[in-house]
Amino acid sequence: MTDAYDDDTEAADAVYAALLARIGESNPEPRLDATRRAVELLGDPHRAAPVIHITGTNGKTSTSRMIESILRAGGLRTGLLTSPHLVRFTERIRIDGEPIADEAVARIWDEVAPFLDLVDRELEQRGAAPLTFFEALTVLAFAAFADAPVDVVVLEVGMGGEWDSTNVADGQVAVFTPIALDHENRLGSTVEQIARTKSGIIKPAASVVTAFQEPVALTVLTDAAQRNEATLEVEGGGFAVLDSRVAVGGQLISVRGIAGEYRDLALPLFGRHQAENAAVAIAAVESFLGGGAVRLADEVLQEGLAQASSPGRLQPIGTDPTVLVDAAHNPHGAASLVAALEEYFDFDELVLVFGALADKDVAGIVRALEPTGATFLVTQSSSDRALPAAELAASVARVVGPDRVRVVERLDDALDEARAWAADAPKRGVVVTGSITLVGDAMAIAEDRGWSGR
Repeated sequence: MTDAYDDDTEAADAVYAALLARIGESNPEPRLDATRRAVELLGDPHRAAPVIHITGTNGKTSTSRMIESILRAGGLRTGLLTSPHLVRFTERIRIDGEPIADEAVARIWDEVAPFLDLVDRELEQRGAAPLTFFEALTVLAFAAFADAPVDVVVLEVGMGGEWDSTNVADGQVAVFTPIALDHENRLGSTVEQIARTKSGIIKPAASVVTAFQEPVALTVLTDAAQRNEATLEVEGGGFAVLDSRVAVGGQLISVRGIAGEYRDLALPLFGRHQAENAAVAIAAVESFLGGGAVRLADEVLQEGLAQASSPGRLQPIGTDPTVLVDAAHNPHGAASLVAALEEYFDFDELVLVFGALADKDVAGIVRALEPTGATFLVTQSSSDRALPAAELAASVARVVGPDRVRVVERLDDALDEARAWAADAPKRGVVVTGSITLVGDAMAIAEDRGWSGR
């Protein structure tokens, strides 16, 4: 059994290597025709099950995972695609709540790879770039969901919406988490432009569910829904968080859904933003299962939310001292992190182990984190897009001053230093943030050293 396990793991790692050999995720191709051609050759696996499609700037993965967990608690067999991954790429493709098995991902890759190669050749013949990492991953995910098979697919957009490869699917429900500035070099320099790109996932006669949005973003979504004769439910109107109270391991929330009220639901996630993500998830499931007219069973909702998780989002990975990771990588996400730290944790002092990628709004992120009063241990992740620690530290120091900044180039050394400082006095904490890849690296280190607290 051990040999078979090792062989499957090696085969899955080979799949990842093949994906990495393609154009990376930071350079998506703004097109749908290539992915459409690939799924067409495979017999349209993207049409094998109905789809709930999720986009936005922050909260996409958390909301996607809550939607999936509620649907699964209701007895449906689910497929879930999220991105990016934190530790291993099979996390992105989940069947019934579990990462796709190494054996399955290798077997399905062997089936789809010849068709991907055919599309690559067709693209190259007309002078276009071959399928990218994310285009190939999307095709692989659709094939895996059809192979399972699943009853419903919860599909998180990779970037944007209109030309994202996931948009070859027609979502029965289009879900929008808060839209803010991010990936401006790809999506536009204003919230209005970004919202317009994201609104492209709204399909004719779909149900649209959106979180609170800036007025300009809401106008864009409203116009897109009207053009597509789609229904629109907006947080604060058709549904809302009624109450959120701190509880052991998370919070107790009460939500007014589209079809009824749900009281005292245990949500094992921290932060008011997660309560709002839960409200969006509930409204999305109500829209999917009964067109917003059928109240969800209390026991289904209680089980679905109680089992929801969002790795890398205010997640404890260490105790004695407390070490948290949070994948905030833009100013909006960093502001949510700060608010949650103030409401849910009782730290007197904090140190932030901080790293960022080169294409991010570092100054904006640091300004949002500055009110914590924390010292920044500036480091870098394993990503080839990570800003060098010394260069990043200079940017951080321009915002918070040099006295609050230290450079520790290796992440493992930064974690050791932060934990030693936090262990030296009560009510000190460590937060790793600024980059999803940094959080993933920190989680792997914690697991390897056995201080993950799980």
